[in-house]
Amino acid sequence: MRARSVECNVTATVRCTGSRFSRRFWEKREAREKREGEHLRIVLPPYRCAGAGSTLVLFLAIGGCAPDPERAMNETAESYVKLVLAMGAHDPDYVDAYYGPPEWREAVAADTLPLDTIVARGRQLRVDLEGIAVPADAELLGLRRRYLIRQLGALTARAQMLAGRTYTFDEEAVALYDAAPPRLPESHFREILAELDRALPGSGPVQDRYVRFRDRFVIPPDRVDTVFRRAIAACEERTARHLTLPDGESFTVEYVTDKSWSGYNWYQGNYRSLIQVNVDLPIYVDRAVDLACHEGYPGHHTYNALLEKNLVRDRGWVEYSVYPLFSPQSLIAEGSANYGIRIAFPGEERVAFERDELFPLAGLDTGLAAEYYRVQELADRLAYAGNEAARRYLNGEIGADSAAVWLETYALMAPARARQRVRFIDQYRSYVINYNLGQDLVAAHIAATAGSPVEHPEAAWREFGRLLSTPRLPSGLVK
Repeated sequence: MRARSVECNVTATVRCTGSRFSRRFWEKREAREKREGEHLRIVLPPYRCAGAGSTLVLFLAIGGCAPDPERAMNETAESYVKLVLAMGAHDPDYVDAYYGPPEWREAVAADTLPLDTIVARGRQLRVDLEGIAVPADAELLGLRRRYLIRQLGALTARAQMLAGRTYTFDEEAVALYDAAPPRLPESHFREILAELDRALPGSGPVQDRYVRFRDRFVIPPDRVDTVFRRAIAACEERTARHLTLPDGESFTVEYVTDKSWSGYNWYQGNYRSLIQVNVDLPIYVDRAVDLACHEGYPGHHTYNALLEKNLVRDRGWVEYSVYPLFSPQSLIAEGSANYGIRIAFPGEERVAFERDELFPLAGLDTGLAAEYYRVQELADRLAYAGNEAARRYLNGEIGADSAAVWLETYALMAPARARQRVRFIDQYRSYVINYNLGQDLVAAHIAATAGSPVEHPEAAWREFGRLLSTPRLPSGLVK
């Protein structure tokens, strides 16, 4: 077992036989413990006797000698960060962000650890954490300990996957994200499609009519940046009313192509982010608020900035200076980012804002806004269709082409968007659960602890802020 930092009350009586010298003293000091079976060795500075032929006899009484949990976790957290960085050598998507000491990254790059070594070290760190006793009244330390244990469990699972171990979709979701996704039958989606069939204008297959309907609400390419920046400003203003953001926080926006995702936040530390928006496919007017909230305020940028301020800088918890993508943290990150849309624009506020401000900026007919959002509310209930496509595809029940057809049929995606989504599943696998299941778990947690953002906005924002600033796990959310 690794030596852990401890604080002990040490009473020592020193007698030197053969001389008249003797003394008694009381000291409280940091010592190093090393356990060998039931034995505990404490190393103290040497003492010398006066007089020829004298012999030192040291009597120790040790009381209150227990590991200091915060210091012990700090040591384990440093080892955890280095293991996450070591995984980055095997999986280029694994380390989503890192802003800790650059020499740690350099040391890891200079000495690549084999996957089996990463697994062994990850398991040992979990054993070390499980051996740390946390006082019952230290709630935050208890959350930290559980967080590190589950993050390490996900790290070892991902390392085993890269080494060839096969998981089913559901096994992988639990191992990596600490959550079990629901399984929904095709009949669930067919019932929603029947409602959409009645709500959509025109005739023909509901999938084709939905795509044609949505095409009327595409933001012209030359107006995307204008619309997006207005959405960002509104999201920031609403977030700043309720959350105290770190001084100097900001992000930049880039427009990119040839990605499997529609938007991405790359957190860079020092309260800075780079947000990239994929413009390969048409961007619908509602995606402006979706992306501005999800990637920016009060989503990923806000979440990462608050973690850096409250946990890394204020508490010295280095584990939050690294973000392993395939981990329980992602379900909290994606779930809170999606829920952030709902809390920033509760109830009818979103429709009113987009109708009055974004529709005109995009050159769209404001008279169609109410109808658009009635249809979208129904379509949003198909969110879990993407999970079912991923489950069948990753379990080997269907191929890539059939997965795309499933997405066209039950998620109402246009063919190009469905193919893009299959690319995403190829790259990120069961990560898809973090968006819909994550949002639902966060929403249930806020509702249970604070109430609806429509009826109790202040309480909902307070609980949301706590969620963004503390070590939370999906399995620890109130359901």
